[in-house]
Amino acid sequence: MRALLEAEARSLLNFAKVGRLGCVVNGEPYIVPVNYLFDDGAIYIHTLPGRKLEALRAHPRACVQVDEIRDDFNWRSAIAYGDFEEVRVPSDRQSILNKLLAHFPLLTPVESQMIEDANAPDSVVFRIRVDRITGMGEG
Repeated sequence: MRALLEAEARSLLNFAKVGRLGCVVNGEPYIVPVNYLFDDGAIYIHTLPGRKLEALRAHPRACVQVDEIRDDFNWRSAIAYGDFEEVRVPSDRQSILNKLLAHFPLLTPVESQMIEDANAPDSVVFRIRVDRITGMGEG
């Protein structure tokens, strides 16, 4: 095993489409899979209200972990750490949603509706402002 260079970890974050968002719920770790976009030093995610959003609002420190696994002896993993921030400016929200749609053209009907109506009251766009990235790999 070896530590990834920061450039390698960033490349993995750019390459992957599904990550695991880590946050804290009632003092315990909570991890959920998310589709995301890594752009300009931040990880962008859209969601509907629920447990992860409540957790992030209460404790804004979070991480996103991604990996690429070819087999048991050939894999890479990266973790990006940062602070949660909701994107509230309508033009910024729409811009991010458009980038997410371009990155994920096969969204579910609910997600597609969220993209079309960025001002939908239940739709939440947020970012994790990344301040540290680590990574490990083997093979």
